[in-house]
This record gives sequence, structure tokens and C-alpha cells, in this order.
Amino acid sequence: MISSYKRLEPYIQEIVCKNSDLKVNLLLGVSVTKEFIPSIANTVGTDMSKYKIVSKDQFAYGPVTSRNSDKISVALLTEDECICSTSYTVFEIKDHEALLPEYLMMWFRRPEFDRYARYMSHGSVRELFGWEELCNIELPIPSPEKQREIINEYNTIVDRIKLNENLNQKLEETAQAIYKQWFVDFEFPISAEYAKSIGKPELEGKPYKSSGGRMSYDEANDSELPKDWNHSDIGRYTTEMKSGGTPNRSVQDYWNKAEYPWLKTGEVANCVIINSEEYISQDGLDNSSAKLLPANTVLIAMYGDGKTKGQVGYLKFSSCTNQACCAMICEDEVYSSYLYYYLRSCRDTIVQHANGGAQENLSKDLISNLPILRPHISILQQHPFLKLLSYSEATVRSSESLYALKNIVLAKMSRVS
Repeated sequence: MISSYKRLEPYIQEIVCKNSDLKVNLLLGVSVTKEFIPSIANTVGTDMSKYKIVSKDQFAYGPVTSRNSDKISVALLTEDECICSTSYTVFEIKDHEALLPEYLMMWFRRPEFDRYARYMSHGSVRELFGWEELCNIELPIPSPEKQREIINEYNTIVDRIKLNENLNQKLEETAQAIYKQWFVDFEFPISAEYAKSIGKPELEGKPYKSSGGRMSYDEANDSELPKDWNHSDIGRYTTEMKSGGTPNRSVQDYWNKAEYPWLKTGEVANCVIINSEEYISQDGLDNSSAKLLPANTVLIAMYGDGKTKGQVGYLKFSSCTNQACCAMICEDEVYSSYLYYYLRSCRDTIVQHANGGAQENLSKDLISNLPILRPHISILQQHPFLKLLSYSEATVRSSESLYALKNIVLAKMSRVS
């Protein structure tokens, strides 16, 4: 270990404070993303007086590293008080003038710390990174001024990432509002061509339905639609639909060359997709059912839990997927962008169609037969979804750069003095 590193033991102490008088009722757990989260434990009939109290600027960690995504669950409480399970170890820094809690938490966020904790874990049934191992951690502890400088640099980046996330949320809300206005309420702006064709040029830009736009009855769906609109199914709306595949994991040659991006369902998360976590080789592509998809393909997760199944993604680069993704290729990006937001708008309804045995799923055939509203091409060419996708892509790319910068700051911690 670098000579300037110091053992953590002199700086920290374990805290065991039970909720004996039941004064705290906020029960939280600790996630592998290093955050306190609401507990999902069933506490009916549980004696909450035995739970541990965590106070502001104290840490809690779960020592189990096996079956934990090779990560250690540790977090710093920034709120006033909570309680946690007795399976967690609670500790605090003795002297905040010597070691700042936020600085130590940054060290815990480093991927190298997770790898170290996993390597140092031991046990038979469950592998644990115990209190002794935690105390034996060595890390650079510079002056408080230097610690604050590093913390401020890190927080500036984190705040910008949060800003991008908020902006993406606003873009999503805007997209859904526009979708409803145009394709549910039929109040899209009247085009100059349509206004001229009915002899009322003054209606240009006015909302279609409330301004007397022509409607027709769709008998099949027992509903009114703007003239020349209709319903179809997704299979006929798209030019091609494909599912992917997974090359044999035991054949290293399929995975050790970064030739083709390869996506899992967990990466299809209601967003613009600009990269992948894994890659496969040409041999991996040729010797599996994986297929190379073009940019502007719309993806939907067919399998997974309630959070994953039915999630939609818009592919901005050529990539492959696993077999749990359904890929929908459209004539051009105008059609793709509408399909993306259409599927986003009715995800809950789509998921209700899932079927199967042990785990319900959405099959490619099921998705192909789902109905879709088909506006007139002139309306699709006017809709602003391509611009919204472009803005979303820009914020996603910005966040990716910021995440890389955040990791550089964390990596630099090993070299401070």
C-alpha cells in the first residue's frame, strides 16, 4: 500500500444505539448504489425497538458481499435520523476535523473499493466483509482543506448530472403532454395546407378538433378519428420486427472483441440509448440468434420484473440485443419517433397483455398484434417528437461525459497527499 495511506480504524467507531423508546419510525435499507432507500421488509408484528438508530453523518453498511452484485452496501445518512435492521453495522467518524464524512463516502463509491471488499470477504455460507476488514482499509487522508476541495469538485459534477436528469424528466412530461394533445384529444395544430383546402386559411395553427376539423367514425374501435386516420397493428406499422439472442457465454472468442454493441433488457429503460455495457465479436454474432439492428430502431423489453417488462428504448446506434428484447424497425425516423412515444404512452396497457407460466412475458407475436393509431403522414411529419428525442439524446450524452468525469475524480483520490 502507498506509504502515505492511513488505516481507517483510528478514525471511526461502531455505534450501537437501539430504538428502545420507539422514537424513530423511518425504516431504511442500504442499496448497492450506496444510498439509503425505503425498506421493503414486512414489519407487521415486528419489535421495532430492537432496530438500530442511524443519525445524520453516520454510516450504515451490510457486510454480506456474496450474491450482492459483487458490491458492498454502504451509505452516509444526510437526513436527521432513521432506523435500520440489526444486520447492518452503524459507525461514525470520531473527528470531522480530521476526516470528513463526505470524503470517506466518496472513497466507498470507488469501484476499486467494491473489488477490494469483495476480495477480502470470507465465510462459507455467506461471504462477509466484517468490521475488522473495514477498519483495516487504508486510504489517503489529506488535510481538511484538500478534502473539501475534492468534495466540492465531485458535488459540482453530481449536481450537473441531477440537473440533466431533471431536464430529461421535463422533456418526458412535455412529450407525453404533446402526445395526448395531438393523438388523444386530436388538438394538433391545423396545417396551412389543410386550412387552405377547406377554404379557411385563418384556421392555420388552430387546434384541429375544437376548430371544426373533419372527423370520421372508426367502426372497428367504436371511436371518432380525424379524417384519413385509422388503426392498424404494430406488425403492419413497422417494416420489420426482430428478437435478439445471446452468444454462448462459455466461448470467450464470442465476447473478448469489442466489435458489435450488445444490449440487455435492463438497458432498455424508457430512454434514448447511446451505448451498451457489453460487446460481442463477429463470431458471436454469426453463431447465435443475435441480429445487428440499425439506428432508430425502437426496442421493448419482453421479459423481466414489473419495472423492466414493457420498458421502451430508442436506439441511436447500430447494435445487437439479447433474446428478451423485441426490435421494431420502421420506414424512417419519423415513424420510429412516433412509435417510441406511442409505446411509452400505453405501457401499462401493453404489460397487461403479458402471458406465460412461471413468469409472464410479452412475445414478439403478441407485440406485433397490438393496435396502434395511424395518423395521416402529414401530421407525423409535423409532430415535434424528433426534436424532443434530439434534446433527450443531448442530455444523455452530457450525463455520460459527466459520469466519466465523476469517475476520474474518484480515481484521483488514490493519488492525493
